Amino acid sequence: MQTTDKHSATLLEQLNRIISEGRNPGTMDIDVLPTIEILEKINQEDAGVADAVRKTIPHIAKAVDAIVPRLQKGGRLVYMGAGTSGRLGILDAVECKPTFSVSDKMVVGIIAGGDHAIKHAVEGAEDDTAKGIEDLKAIDFSANDVLIGLSASGRTPYVTAAMEYANSLAAVSVAVTCNPDSPMMACAGIGICAVVGAECLTGSTRMKSGTAQKLILNMISTASMIRLGKTYENLMVDVNASNQKLKARATRIVMQATDCTEDVADQALKDANNSAKLAILMILTGQNAEDAESLLAQHGGFLRRAVDSGLK
Repeated sequence: MQTTDKHSATLLEQLNRIISEGRNPGTMDIDVLPTIEILEKINQEDAGVADAVRKTIPHIAKAVDAIVPRLQKGGRLVYMGAGTSGRLGILDAVECKPTFSVSDKMVVGIIAGGDHAIKHAVEGAEDDTAKGIEDLKAIDFSANDVLIGLSASGRTPYVTAAMEYANSLAAVSVAVTCNPDSPMMACAGIGICAVVGAECLTGSTRMKSGTAQKLILNMISTASMIRLGKTYENLMVDVNASNQKLKARATRIVMQATDCTEDVADQALKDANNSAKLAILMILTGQNAEDAESLLAQHGGFLRRAVDSGLK
């Protein structure tokens, strides 16, 4: 009992020092306001999140510059978190495959408590340090991979232990948090901390803190994929046309990139086995599918470089 009481006291002391756990003086009356004013308060608080994220851009850039060469060599980007943070990591990971046509093994999301925790709270999962390490070992995490630990508080034991394990392998470890003086920031090779302040509802870090983490993950994965040649201009030319909506989007992307008609785009996509990137290259350079595919390979999949070379 004394051990439990001591642990609770320590945790309370930690929470008292965490910025995102503080009380927001601007929303003390939120429980007595009419609906419109409640929403205005929430929106006012949200308005500062983007600026907090903007201040972290140099650190996000450092993370992307570490991620890209490792992905190019076959390494993986692994997101790891508990609760909201873990779900956000999984969300970003699963979106990479259809958006950029990468293997679902390239970007991986792990949540404390396993897949069941995606929809349900798993008691004690975030405090299980041994499981954090075990979950990395289960995917054969190595020095070739990059671990991004996600936690609004920056103290989640499950994530911190995993980051320390990644460090022991000489892998790149990145912390994405909203509290600067935290264990995760202390052990991270690269620390990204968006200080968004106290939440509208005290401790409800699914709100501003969650929004900040989502924005940062959007930036990390999108910038990394751009650097890997997954775009042409601002078009996601490696989109995986796996359903009718995405097939229509691929046609539209080809039309936007080449100023061609729908019929021309559809025929090029057919000849290119539904690869928008290859179809664009064929139309812009006049090459057949086989030659265009060879040219694209020569330029490492970077469409702009291949187009420029094919037009010379």
